[in-house]
Amino acid sequence: MGEFKGGLKLNKIFSATPEVLTKEEEAMLTVVKSVRTTPRDPRFPSTNQAPHCWNRYNEWILCLKQTKDEDGCKPLRHLALNICPSIWYEKWDEEREEGTFAGLQMEDKPKHH
Repeated sequence: MGEFKGGLKLNKIFSATPEVLTKEEEAMLTVVKSVRTTPRDPRFPSTNQAPHCWNRYNEWILCLKQTKDEDGCKPLRHLALNICPSIWYEKWDEEREEGTFAGLQMEDKPKHH
């Protein structure tokens, strides 16, 4: 693997701490270390993550529908927000409010005979 400034291996960049950091560099390193995204999902092996995004968003709705616990479902919402473009989930949030969302619905629609 390639070398990084100061002779650090690239795979050691986050585990090795440089000897001297400014306060600003320490703050930036803390932010970078805390960045997380949704874990890999073997159901979506390709690079196109649109189906993964759609599934995560609907899994969050399913959690809300089944549990009615917004706080308990926050981790699922977080996973959806991390993988989906903001323009998509903002649109879906609006569609849910308007009752036009194509995915899972919070309320079951009455069946017409």
